[in-house]
Amino acid sequence: MEAAQDDFVVSERFSPEQICEAIDVGRRSIFYCVGRYKNFGIDGLQEREHPGRPKRLEEEQLERLAEILDSGPVAYGFSSGIWTCSRVAHVIQNEFGVSYHEDHVRKILHQLGFSVQRPTKKLAQADMKWKQKWLRHTYPGLKKLQREGGVLLFQDEAAF
Repeated sequence: MEAAQDDFVVSERFSPEQICEAIDVGRRSIFYCVGRYKNFGIDGLQEREHPGRPKRLEEEQLERLAEILDSGPVAYGFSSGIWTCSRVAHVIQNEFGVSYHEDHVRKILHQLGFSVQRPTKKLAQADMKWKQKWLRHTYPGLKKLQREGGVLLFQDEAAF
């Protein structure tokens, strides 16, 4: 809290509700500050560091993780070249013995300077003439087959 607010809070001329409204803080904050002032004086109202939960990966481990990610998922042994949060969580568990939820893995990746990249749905080597031919000739036949209650089997599904 700012110094002017500190003086206002510890003043005995105002009710907690008046103080809450005047400086736009909750009632619990007012009593917390008054308690800190009574126990520690004006120094008790100074901002303190909020360290949060200790990190479970050391800086060296984060650097090693970044190296692994830079080398790619195929180099690590995965079959495709896309990192997912699930895969990164698996790598962290395997390499460092630390388990993270996928949502937290996103935060770690952001901390390391990685960003979410979504693959485009457009084929890189798509032949536009072939695509147009397929859309004009093949696709309507498949839609008609579906409307008539037909069954479409794919080669891998038809192998008995």
